Amino acid sequence: MKKVTESSSKYDHLEKMLTSELLVNINNEDKTVAFAVEKELPAISAFVDACFERMKKGGRLFYMGAGTSGRLGVVDASECPPTFGVDHGIVVGLIAGGDKAIRKAVEFAEDDTEQGWKDLTEYDININDTVVGIAASGTTPYVMGALRTCKENGILTGGITCNPGSPLAVESDFSMVPEVGPEFVTGSTRMKSGTAQKLVLNMISTSLMIKLGRVKGNKMVDMQLSNNKLVDRGVKMIQEALGLDYKSAEKLLTEIGSVRKVIENYKK
Repeated sequence: MKKVTESSSKYDHLEKMLTSELLVNINNEDKTVAFAVEKELPAISAFVDACFERMKKGGRLFYMGAGTSGRLGVVDASECPPTFGVDHGIVVGLIAGGDKAIRKAVEFAEDDTEQGWKDLTEYDININDTVVGIAASGTTPYVMGALRTCKENGILTGGITCNPGSPLAVESDFSMVPEVGPEFVTGSTRMKSGTAQKLVLNMISTSLMIKLGRVKGNKMVDMQLSNNKLVDRGVKMIQEALGLDYKSAEKLLTEIGSVRKVIENYKK
């Protein structure tokens, strides 16, 4: 299998380029990423619908990856509770090497074919859950070992990779394969591949949360009010929805503590 992500960059002698040249060339490559993701919209849509059917029955969504791919999954999962007000266990990000690998690479952690499934069993994974493997190469042993065991146990699987024909692309129940081509720095998949993966993850989590009723109109009415900025945003949502002045909206939000509850229960 030819790994597109390992193909030689279209550029050479990078060290001789001016700063402006480096940035223009990187930006030109980045411009192609959204179009690569666009081609995968039917696949992403099919996966979201399948995952939603399980989540509305109480299932959870797990992301699994190593290195950059793992970190991206952890980031997306970590943002769901504050953004949409769901419990921390609804969307879970797992990274090879454990949480310490988020900040510092753990040598050879991604090469363990059994650890991924062990990590999932810590969460009592079941057939209502969905597992998404994230690997730019599509070959990461930590991810592939877990996904193969998931399939053996009837657990729905998805795969996000940038290498068509890779094991992850072929073996996942739903494969999402934005082919972004060679990286600006050869093999540096934290660049275009990582950007593509993040875009896909944004689509998956956001569309699922909307379908699960965590957005009203276009507002994050279940967001956690964890700082002054978000409290102010919540007050303004209530103002807009109910036609109140700022102080009245602020008083209601302080008393009730939830934008959704204020809007749904307000009586003039």
